[in-house]
Amino acid sequence: MTKYFRTLALVFTCAIASTAVVRTQEKPAAPAAPKAPVVTPLKLQVVIARYQGEKKISSLPYTLSVNGFSTTSPGRANLRMGAKIPVMMMAAPSVDGKPLKDMVTAGPIQYQDVGTNIDCSVLLLEDGRYRLDVTVEDSSVYSDDQAKTTPTSGSPTFRSFRASDSMVLKDGGSAQFTAATDKVSGETVKVDVTLTVVK
Repeated sequence: MTKYFRTLALVFTCAIASTAVVRTQEKPAAPAAPKAPVVTPLKLQVVIARYQGEKKISSLPYTLSVNGFSTTSPGRANLRMGAKIPVMMMAAPSVDGKPLKDMVTAGPIQYQDVGTNIDCSVLLLEDGRYRLDVTVEDSSVYSDDQAKTTPTSGSPTFRSFRASDSMVLKDGGSAQFTAATDKVSGETVKVDVTLTVVK
């Protein structure tokens, strides 16, 4: 009986030793590789339209390509389009320090920037929608008819428009970004944004 217990103890000891050897030979599990961010190519269309009452006067579309990322760092796109308009600076001549009302001489020329600036950033949300942060800045010269209503008639008069906001859109979604009325001309400026996933 004693021999039986010794044999049993020996078998048990060998089993424990072999398990320990196998465990020491096992390599620790490698850490999981970081998940690559999802990148979705997008097309963003921004339309700046002007209305006189219900009548559409102009409609200018702009298209930007931007990548949407599934991380905390959004994809960004910028657009700069415009021109520099020369503006003649007029100076009234004076005699003995008194200005002559009927005579005006040309002064130096300065350049005024006009055009459209669009900045946007896009972030992919968990539910498949996209968060857009958009800034639109637009400047132009009033037409001759509109300039007659301004106090500086005869000189170029510039108008400017700037709006910044956030919105959430899905693929193919569209929303009116903003609408505002010009105090001088009475025109209403409307900005519409459409988001499309590039297949």
